[in-house]
Amino acid sequence: MSAGPAPRGRGRIRIGIDTGGTFTDIVAVDTASGEMRVTKVASTPANPAIGLVAGVREIIERAGAAVDDVATLSHGTTVATNALLQGAIDSLGLVVTEGFRHILEIARQAVPVGYGNSYFWVKPERIVPLHLVREVGGRLDFRGEELRPLDEAAARDAARFFRRKGIRAAGICLIHAYANPAHERRVRDAMLAEYPELVLSLSSEVLPEYREYERAVTTLVDAFVKPHMAVYLRRIRTELGSELGTRPFLVMQSSGGVISAEQVVDKPIATALSGPAAGALGCSVVAEVAGFREVVTLDAGGTSTDICLIEDGRAHITTGASIGPFPVRIPMIEIETIGTGGGSIAWISREGHLKVGPRSAGAVPGPMCYPEGGDEPTITDANLALGRIPPALIGGGIRLDVERARAGIARLAAALGPTGPARKVMSVEELADGIVEIANWNQANCIRQMTIQKGIDPRRFALLSFGGAGPAQSPAVMRLLGMKCCIVPFNPGNLSAFGLLAVDWRTDHIATRVTHEDALAVDELAAVYARLEREAVETLARDGLDPARCRTVREADLRYAGQSMEVRVAAPAGPVDAAFAAKLLDAFHAAHRKSFGYDYRGRQKVELVNFCVSGFGVIERPALPKLAARPGVTPARKGARRVFLDGQWHDTPVYDRAALPAGFRLDGPAVVEEFGSTTVVWPGQWLEVDPHGIMLVREKVTALKA
Repeated sequence: MSAGPAPRGRGRIRIGIDTGGTFTDIVAVDTASGEMRVTKVASTPANPAIGLVAGVREIIERAGAAVDDVATLSHGTTVATNALLQGAIDSLGLVVTEGFRHILEIARQAVPVGYGNSYFWVKPERIVPLHLVREVGGRLDFRGEELRPLDEAAARDAARFFRRKGIRAAGICLIHAYANPAHERRVRDAMLAEYPELVLSLSSEVLPEYREYERAVTTLVDAFVKPHMAVYLRRIRTELGSELGTRPFLVMQSSGGVISAEQVVDKPIATALSGPAAGALGCSVVAEVAGFREVVTLDAGGTSTDICLIEDGRAHITTGASIGPFPVRIPMIEIETIGTGGGSIAWISREGHLKVGPRSAGAVPGPMCYPEGGDEPTITDANLALGRIPPALIGGGIRLDVERARAGIARLAAALGPTGPARKVMSVEELADGIVEIANWNQANCIRQMTIQKGIDPRRFALLSFGGAGPAQSPAVMRLLGMKCCIVPFNPGNLSAFGLLAVDWRTDHIATRVTHEDALAVDELAAVYARLEREAVETLARDGLDPARCRTVREADLRYAGQSMEVRVAAPAGPVDAAFAAKLLDAFHAAHRKSFGYDYRGRQKVELVNFCVSGFGVIERPALPKLAARPGVTPARKGARRVFLDGQWHDTPVYDRAALPAGFRLDGPAVVEEFGSTTVVWPGQWLEVDPHGIMLVREKVTALKA
């Protein structure tokens, strides 16, 4: 696939593709006219490339375009995450400095489930067992200076050992390689000379910062997913064919930017949470257009719900996330995921309690109401039984079987047995309502953990709901938390795909230089930032970007002397001089106070630990067009149906979202349907359409206290 942007004068269609567990969402934007088209196709879990290409070809046909009209294809993928979470991790080796063979065994002291349960916690299996860890002689100090020469013969021995054992990928993580990559590169060259087919990842390239355990695990994760990502991208190219396969193909990174497929193959760990990251970035665009700077995003798809906090128009970035049991220190948008989606299965625990998720019916077989659907009721079945979603999805493309859904819920009610003071079996409506309410509380509790537990009041935030399964329930979640508004963007089921077209190229670079503030040499600091900025621009240039379109942003990780963890802060722009250093320290004190409620300004010295530069290749974001003015027009209802809300059935009007003009207002109860999603407005709520077609749902009365 071509790495660079489309040649000038060619290509007017930019296509975003988000592959989910149930559906693959496609958005196409015509950069000449601003027109936007969307579609959904069923995901193909056995080979996701098939569903992706089917959707791309369908959207090109709908746009009346030709292959030559396609400027770029941008993709959000979970291939890296799925490879880690769903497959057995084998055929993976590790090369370390002599004397550090047990780095994965020692790991960290922290017990993730808390000290109250520490006696019951068992360390997870190591990503590489001890017998597949090989040592290489040689040693660098923390400045990167050689203490002992490298033993290249040991590196060649390690390669021969891995070949005998059938190891196909390995990570190289030598002590202090973040300060000097020379030894790791020589080990790589020696091993490939013996075993050319071996896939290798170097810690000095994947994560050039200190903390040996996290650096080792992140490097190993990268090495493990490299073959999976390479196969996946080759499949896409094959399925796209000789013409589409030459179009620039970009992949979303977890940090909130795109990079070419060619560069992703070299560092696939950067894509670990690329799909959810695209949704969060799309939300930032929509929220700003709607006039909101503080939002919680809720992306409910068929399998799970992703929740992200956006403050002052920006999503939080973290470097301390995990994928399953594996700690990975890469910059990624801070997103919490829970197993509550439209396909989440309702089941009864051993204690006789009703549970919802995290197990999902997925795309195959899907909810009970789907054609060829499964045998266990899901959230989608419950919403259908309550009349909250229509008897056909995706513009009528998927017919739903209401009676089969009700029968499945009735069987679950019988298995649950008599409940409540009256000791009777729940009706279909009661149990379906309970299934949805459990799902709503699961989502609300996740939002509480991201806000209240951090000292943030969720009532000052709006809830921006998207994903195919989001808007049907989010107005109820908004009510549970007392939030100020529920925002529903146009085409909410395709917002993650839209987000892929609203982000810049991005590349992240870091260098560890632990320095006490009293020993800070400004000229050395300037040299480090200059090198990182040069690396960032060169990386973007490999994708064909003009340096004039690139910008760099500096950050730094700092801590008080004696602390073990750092706080990342934005570094000031301008020349790196004494004033720069003073502003950087001031920014750290302020950030520490904001995060922890106190600072030690004037009482404790500061250490500068990591210096970071992010490079951005600026793109032209698609604009959200305003709706045409239609004064005096009152859209006709498309129909009505009975909907179960607040414990009773309501004769509820149903509206076609495409027919709602800007400024239109309706009172609940009401249902608004569109391609790919349905919004439910509860009694006591009202909905208004803003000038860009974004729907805003609010309470008529004062919101309930959180």
